[in-house]
Amino acid sequence: MLAKEWLNSARDIMTRIEDTQMENIRKAAEIMADSIEAGRWVHTFGCGHATIPIEEMYPRIGGFVGFHPMIELPLTFFTRITGEMGVHQFVFLERVEGYGIEIMKGYNFDTRDTMWLFSHSGINNVNIDVALEAKRKGMKVIVFGSAAEAKGKQTRHSSGKNIFDIADLVVDSCAPIGDAAVSLKNHQDKIGPVSTMAFVTCVWMTITTVAEILAERGVKLYIHPSHNVPGDNTAKDRLEEALAVYKERITGV
Repeated sequence: MLAKEWLNSARDIMTRIEDTQMENIRKAAEIMADSIEAGRWVHTFGCGHATIPIEEMYPRIGGFVGFHPMIELPLTFFTRITGEMGVHQFVFLERVEGYGIEIMKGYNFDTRDTMWLFSHSGINNVNIDVALEAKRKGMKVIVFGSAAEAKGKQTRHSSGKNIFDIADLVVDSCAPIGDAAVSLKNHQDKIGPVSTMAFVTCVWMTITTVAEILAERGVKLYIHPSHNVPGDNTAKDRLEEALAVYKERITGV
């Protein structure tokens, strides 16, 4: 069954992440913990399906205040497929050099902040713009993506750099550069992409490590609780507290 082939591919990637990326995940978590402990932000950015790990981490049950999602609607909401905000426009926009600079103008940043970027191939211009601007503003830049597989791929950016060249720290998602992992009889293209699964795996390995570091430092985390557990009468209050802290901290960003 092709279902098992995809599952085996996914398991293999998760094993490779565990075998090869733990040290860099720990380093990334320490950088992020420093930003959150300082009352600042880990800004998160990606395009297309690389926004899924961003939406997965915050806000959601088990996530906590400190991660600021920067999601541009034209770069993520292309589920109309054709017509307005369709796939054609998205593919064009993610390659437009300078667009990322304009996105960055919409926010206020601090040198204590961290920029956490997700890019599977590392070659598209919007992500590279954001990474370069974050570096220019004095932030640490952490990139998750298929770094080893992307080596040798020609960047589309005039700087001549891909996003992995710019990063202070890279965590390799270990996903194949073609993303889809399962061959299909009588078809040229594979099916069953694995990059999202790899990204989400890396996200929660990282964020749980961030939480562990902050808890060891005595920093209180404002965690989003499940509000669906029978008998838990304080979950709503804990959620309201977390959202109030987020609202207070986000002022001015």
